[in-house]
Amino acid sequence: MIERYSREKMVKIWSQEEKFNIWFQIEAHACDAQAKLGVIPEEAAKVIWQKGKFEIDKIDEIEKTTKHDVIAFLTNLAEHIGEDARFIHQGMTSSDILDTTLSIQLQKASDILLQDIDCLLSTLKKRAFEHKNTITIGRSHGIHAEPITFGLKLAGYYAEFLRNKKRLIEARKEISTCAISGAVGTFAHIDPYVETYVSEKLKLKPEDVSTQIIPRDRHAMFFSTLGVIASSVERLATEIRHLQRTEVREVEEFFSKGQKGSSAMPHKRNPVLTENLTGLARIVRSSVIPALENVTLWHERDISHSSVERMMSPDATITLDFALTRLNDVIENLIVYPETMISNLEKLGGLVHSQQVLLALTQKGASRENAYEMVQSNAMKVWETPEHMRKDVYKKLLKNDVNVIKFLSEDEIDNLFNIKQHFVHVDHIFNKVFESEEF
Repeated sequence: MIERYSREKMVKIWSQEEKFNIWFQIEAHACDAQAKLGVIPEEAAKVIWQKGKFEIDKIDEIEKTTKHDVIAFLTNLAEHIGEDARFIHQGMTSSDILDTTLSIQLQKASDILLQDIDCLLSTLKKRAFEHKNTITIGRSHGIHAEPITFGLKLAGYYAEFLRNKKRLIEARKEISTCAISGAVGTFAHIDPYVETYVSEKLKLKPEDVSTQIIPRDRHAMFFSTLGVIASSVERLATEIRHLQRTEVREVEEFFSKGQKGSSAMPHKRNPVLTENLTGLARIVRSSVIPALENVTLWHERDISHSSVERMMSPDATITLDFALTRLNDVIENLIVYPETMISNLEKLGGLVHSQQVLLALTQKGASRENAYEMVQSNAMKVWETPEHMRKDVYKKLLKNDVNVIKFLSEDEIDNLFNIKQHFVHVDHIFNKVFESEEF
């Protein structure tokens, strides 16, 4: 992944040095287990831990000849360990090292992503309570529907990312397996105890059945989960982009001193961060289909999945880490314009209360079909009224409609336009969302 969209802590997980360190730990722990079984001398296992070293440049040079990265690593390791290196990798195959290492890397990546989600949840919760009673208009199909609060909007995203946290915890469990079972996974040349021992040392679970590789349905589930999280990032980013449009301008990304919006138009303040998040989400989701396609391999193994995973594993996790961190910053510093929200809400001259009028008419004896016709016919007249003349026009139209006043008095109509009726259950929703945090 390019440096522009990378954070050092996540990048380190996918570094060559970190990878070879894990390789060495797997091999050394396996030697300890073999020594406990009496397969190799205990002193040899100690020597391997003491003398085990590697040089990345040397491994790369050896691989030019071997065309095999694990053999190149073992060759370089042997140069430091000496004669006892003959006890390394006994009964094992390359996939035992590669797949178990990938499990550890994805585990570590998950831990960072879970921290990112926790930070975002904390910020969303804080801003949701801050704007719990900030009135705004809810929209369906991009058109004004009924009033909500901006805090409710944020509470919905909080609940979504809480679900994502649960999904990622389960995906982490799914991917946390170890395979030290040798060629075609039969343990023919290595005792299953070695796998159990290494698993415990590396905080993994032994794979149920490894066919020489860890089954890729696990990885497919993991990367699909990352794709879902990325889509949640994009959904929130898209909402902010819409709300920042000039014609709406209910919220705005923080625009720092000295920041430039356009090379040609000095007046511009664009939603560049959330636009960027939309793009980054596409990168993360692009790993989902290859991960699903990696499930199908030939017989007990092939390496058609290998090149895919070498690219998509760091790219997807590094990108999502950056995206979650950026989204948290956007929400933390988001500028909210409550006055604009009220102004926008009032643009349709009270039409947002149409459902309450509809329900009141049916409760007073009108059929739903007739009530709908009365409410809609007057509403359409408001749509055709110039915006600057719409104030209270809907209420007046209803009061002057002979069919409506057969069922509702003027005072009753006035009471139906009380905006507070839309928020009587806000506390109930907040309690549902924020009291269900524990799992």
